[in-house]
Amino acid sequence: MTALVAIDQGTTSTRTIVFARDGGSLGSHQVELPQHYPQSGWVEHDAAEIWQHTQRCLRAAIADAGMTAADITAIGITNQRETTVVWDRASGQPIHRAIVWQDRRTSGWCAERADRSDWLAARTGLLLDPYFSATKIAWILDHVDGARARAEAGELAFGTIDSWLIWNLTGGRVHVTDATNACRTALFNLDTQDWDDELLEFFGVPRALLPTVCDSASEFGVTADGVLDHPVPIRGVAGDQQAATIGQACFQPGMVKSTYGTGCFMVLNTGSERVASQNRLLTTVAYRLNGQPTFALEGSIFVAGAAVQWLRDAVHLIQNAGETERLAASVDSTNGVYLVPAFTGLGAPYWDPEARGAILGLTRDSGIAHIVRAALESVGYQTRDLMNAMREDALMPVELRVDGGMVVNDWLTQCLADVLQLPVVRPRVVETTALGAAFLAGLQSGVYASLDEIAEQWAEDRRFTPALAADRADGLYNGWLAAVARVKTAASATTQTA
Repeated sequence: MTALVAIDQGTTSTRTIVFARDGGSLGSHQVELPQHYPQSGWVEHDAAEIWQHTQRCLRAAIADAGMTAADITAIGITNQRETTVVWDRASGQPIHRAIVWQDRRTSGWCAERADRSDWLAARTGLLLDPYFSATKIAWILDHVDGARARAEAGELAFGTIDSWLIWNLTGGRVHVTDATNACRTALFNLDTQDWDDELLEFFGVPRALLPTVCDSASEFGVTADGVLDHPVPIRGVAGDQQAATIGQACFQPGMVKSTYGTGCFMVLNTGSERVASQNRLLTTVAYRLNGQPTFALEGSIFVAGAAVQWLRDAVHLIQNAGETERLAASVDSTNGVYLVPAFTGLGAPYWDPEARGAILGLTRDSGIAHIVRAALESVGYQTRDLMNAMREDALMPVELRVDGGMVVNDWLTQCLADVLQLPVVRPRVVETTALGAAFLAGLQSGVYASLDEIAEQWAEDRRFTPALAADRADGLYNGWLAAVARVKTAASATTQTA
């Protein structure tokens, strides 16, 4: 029996799933990951804790499947992207907490160099923003005593979470990444498909820090003694959103998926063509196989599921995420309430790191249900922001494939169809991020002969079609645009008076 293990290391949890060849889950285990907020706008993780959780999940999932490591064909890894770890090559210990993709501490540095944005986009497809890894690396080197000199001497290593896990899984023998993660650092040239010396100089990152860049399906090493009870090869790696694109079988140009987890990320396959966005979307590598990249346009929303976590953990309007579906359905509308969840700034297409969250339109009649519904609706409105930008840059998809933990909520998924005025399709396996990593490992292992064979494993669970009149959807969306404009105005005023 074929068994493929996917390590899915996300922003708020670490999970491992054992998949059968057809994509069915055979066993799994998940551990929540604590968040650290040293200052306003700063977000950190304990990288050593991530490695501990990964080991625990890996062993527990295999046991849950009733298997041993000897039964596993290969491991695939998918990970939160951009999150930055720098560690000592000799000891294997991080020299600072991991700086998470949501972190905004380098926004001032980016703002001072805004005139280089077009230059950066031409090489990387990215914007000059704290979101990406390069400024996070430089910050660590400049704020940890002796780090820059040690990095230049080759004593330190940088990696996104995939590299960090591969290093530990292989006992420190392998320092690599894949093209989908490399292209999110702002140090990787999309045309040459390699690290770029001019970018390294601009950001002040020594080349000696960097991992080797591999295809997404490749030989990434074998687990070291003591990790599992039998060595297992690592054969697939992709950043979480690219892995979800593969798990959703979006292999043809024009196919698009949107993943709803902590944030929301929409990826449109553009094939071999690198499309330069005119609407502040990102050009990225969807996957690279046999040395050939497939490109995509991507829109990133920083807060989706994190808004529900905020409702639960910060303001205590709900006790668990499952309550949101009932509460949203309990009222006919938000009565004009809009929640703009700019807790760590606004992502695409606004890219405003100084914006902060707000609830607008509150009246004496507003209640918990209205605010909860507004939080869910904000996910739909932000998705429409991205879809509009993609339509202007490339083409309008005929449907949107959705996945991630949030889309088990039928109310939210119907809301997406209504706001977008587009069919929204939920697959049989909603955890397509992990599935995509397993598919890549299976492709490298010969379990699947081609992408077409992987696509045959994808199956539709339910299709949601618009039930809201187009003019009503447009009116609600216009209200959202007005709310965002007010948030941006407030952010601008705050910055000017600071």
